[in-house]
Amino acid sequence: MTFAKLGLIEPLLRALQHLDYNTPTPVQAQAIPAVLAGRDLMAAAQTGTGKTAGFALPVLQRLAMEGAKVASNSIRALVLVPTRELAEQVHANIREYAEHLPVSTYAVYGGVSINPQMMRLRRGVDLLVATPGRLLDLFRQNALKFNQVQVLVLDEADRMLDLGFAEELRAVYAALPTKRQTLLFSATFSDEIRMLAGLALDNPVSIEVSPRNVTASTVKQWLVPVDKKRKADLFCHLLRKQRWKQVLVFAKTRNGVDQLVERLREEGVNADGIHGDRPQATRQRALDTFKAREVQVLVATDVAARGLDIDDLPLVVNLDLPIVAEDYVHRIGRTGRAGNKGEAISLICADEVQQLSAIETLIRQTLPRHEEPDYIPEHRVPLTDANGQVVKKPKKPKKPKESGGKRGLGRWMDSAEPTLSEPQVKAVRKVPSFNGGPKKRKP
Repeated sequence: MTFAKLGLIEPLLRALQHLDYNTPTPVQAQAIPAVLAGRDLMAAAQTGTGKTAGFALPVLQRLAMEGAKVASNSIRALVLVPTRELAEQVHANIREYAEHLPVSTYAVYGGVSINPQMMRLRRGVDLLVATPGRLLDLFRQNALKFNQVQVLVLDEADRMLDLGFAEELRAVYAALPTKRQTLLFSATFSDEIRMLAGLALDNPVSIEVSPRNVTASTVKQWLVPVDKKRKADLFCHLLRKQRWKQVLVFAKTRNGVDQLVERLREEGVNADGIHGDRPQATRQRALDTFKAREVQVLVATDVAARGLDIDDLPLVVNLDLPIVAEDYVHRIGRTGRAGNKGEAISLICADEVQQLSAIETLIRQTLPRHEEPDYIPEHRVPLTDANGQVVKKPKKPKKPKESGGKRGLGRWMDSAEPTLSEPQVKAVRKVPSFNGGPKKRKP
């Protein structure tokens, strides 16, 4: 199978040849013909399998072939994404694909001045990549009109339909033309989201090139039990012992990011951090220097769980497990991309056993544990079975407890802090109602 056999035009084939894209991935091979045929689409595939090209190539071809002139302050195709980093990444890819086409592209997101974005939109844009909050700001200030929109793409659709985006999505859907092509792409779809998303689509083609919510086979995953207060010590120990050259670390809170970055810098490690409180220019600079291998350790909240496409990233470390199990799939999907091998290590404490159970149930495997000498936890992490369920009677600890009595799991939800800055994600999830009815709470 070649891209030419999928029906792509010569300017796109030339761009792909320059990028050394020779053979379509499975999701591209199935999605591109369906999108070119004008069908609505719901596609699920593991992260790093080429979903962006799967929707961008056929959408660009449609825009180029139809040749309609875009009006001032108008757009012809809209790609919605959950984070600023993903907006930058997706737009960078689309710009490369469109190099030889008479199609204009642009990206808008928060955290930067809105005025340059308003100025650029005056000339009209064929394909716009946007985060929901900034998109609606522009729309409500009459800097953007939706009457020419032919195609809507929701990238990372599961997050787009999550609680933090429900209101924004409802407002965008109300403003868009009823007659349009809608494409949903993501690595993970819950059954509830699949059902509700189906209500927004017209007889969609469903593509599932790999089992739902599973991690790539190219990523080796394992756990290291440790007491919560010793996680930073253990990470620094492993960094020295394993001689890691480049590692992406995920922390649950913004303070956790700042504290680990400060600790690493004190020990002479070139480290930087990304989280929602940092200006967009600072976040982008940290990401760019990490991609250029000028920074050894990048510490981030879940703003970096999606949208980071780093060549040959060897390792992802979860300093803290995510609250939402699906985010684990996206986090470790930053490594082992495009057929490369990667490794994902999670440092887990007793307070995180429920999150671990949810993750193992989601990915349908029990993650192996490796204890590190001198860091064996006093508060033992309960075992989980093959289905990811917590075993009620944990293995007897190797080190005796200092005091008697049973130890609880701790109030792990109390310390949770939302980490996505635009918009923020909470532990309790809701989805939008597409028929105008009341919002439903996920049981």
